[in-house]
Amino acid sequence: MPVRTISVDGATWRVAPSGLVTQNNQDEFGLLFTQGEGDAKITRATRYSPLGARSREQSFAELSDAQLLSLFQQSQPSGTSPEARYVR
Repeated sequence: MPVRTISVDGATWRVAPSGLVTQNNQDEFGLLFTQGEGDAKITRATRYSPLGARSREQSFAELSDAQLLSLFQQSQPSGTSPEARYVR
């Protein structure tokens, strides 16, 4: 899976498609934002509806950094997200 990075308030977050596909295939895709490693790792998740390409990797590549930042601001902690397997 492709991975991109964004900066949020001076912190670097890795962003990648989650792999989870919703019931209506290709209408929404999940993204995982991760920061840190091991026990200090923080994960957040969100979903988005692709506006252009309907392939997960291509629609992810089409997202601008500003769109990724906006999606980060809408994301939820991993403990509340099936994409992150509800892991805290």
